[in-house]
Amino acid sequence: MRSVIIASVAVCAVAFTPNSARRQTVQMSVEGSSLKKILSTAVAGIFTIGGFNMPAQALTKADINGLSYLQVKGSGLANRCPEVIGEQSIALTSGKKYKITDLCIEPKSWQVEEEIAVKKGTPVKEFVNTKLMTRQTYSLDGVSGSLEVKDGAAVFTEEDGIDYAATTVQMPGGERVPFLFSVKNLVAKSSSAGPIKPGFDLGGSFVVPSYRTGLFLDPKGRGTTTGYDFTQGLIGIQTGLEGDSELFNENNKKFDVLTGDIEFAVNKVNAEEGEFGGVFVSTQPSDTDMGAKTPKKVLSKGIFYGHIEATN
Repeated sequence: MRSVIIASVAVCAVAFTPNSARRQTVQMSVEGSSLKKILSTAVAGIFTIGGFNMPAQALTKADINGLSYLQVKGSGLANRCPEVIGEQSIALTSGKKYKITDLCIEPKSWQVEEEIAVKKGTPVKEFVNTKLMTRQTYSLDGVSGSLEVKDGAAVFTEEDGIDYAATTVQMPGGERVPFLFSVKNLVAKSSSAGPIKPGFDLGGSFVVPSYRTGLFLDPKGRGTTTGYDFTQGLIGIQTGLEGDSELFNENNKKFDVLTGDIEFAVNKVNAEEGEFGGVFVSTQPSDTDMGAKTPKKVLSKGIFYGHIEATN
């Protein structure tokens, strides 16, 4: 049995390796489209076609728990979410509190909004495919929070876990876009009071902290809490009333805290184990270089896994 699991680990690690050739092309015009519409359309598209291609050797939570550290080490499984088997339902009772634990969110593809043309003086933007530049450390895991039914709708509030991960993707033109993939302080509301079954949805907003922290210094030695106040070699052009205007954002670093939105759609439920999984679509801003750059919109799509249990 152990040899079978080890073989499955090896095959699964290869099968889950991000491959741009397997990614679907997503090109959506954002003119006249609300963020909610973009997320809902993308989730519906993924849900309709059955989500992402899952390898036949994909492991469940029980299989992964049965592996030793050495079996997981170097296989890539630490960055992968478990698979849920079953299409059952988990009832939710109004007034009863629940706890969602081991929430795992694994992106499978990333798109970045880019200006592709100008029509009649109006920029036309679309989400274009990107290439992942980060190693297999971009998934969120161990996220937990409370869930309860309020006013006829289930509400999930994120409280703890690895709820952000530094990620970088490369656009077709070669530009690299760093961002902090996050679900920090997520408050997601469902369109129904349950039960959790295929078709159950959750969606809401979350916080995107700054990609850089206060002690970070840029190549010129400038920072927020430490470092120079301005570029030493350009002191001469920073005199007078307007001398600092061109470099104001670069010199005055700040810790930007922005927001993003995410939509979850459940397509697998194992009621006996209290497990559920499905697909998600998230949109959020990229890094601002501590206020020096305008953030780009990043669209992430992938799979998720969660475990639910009653607390009272």
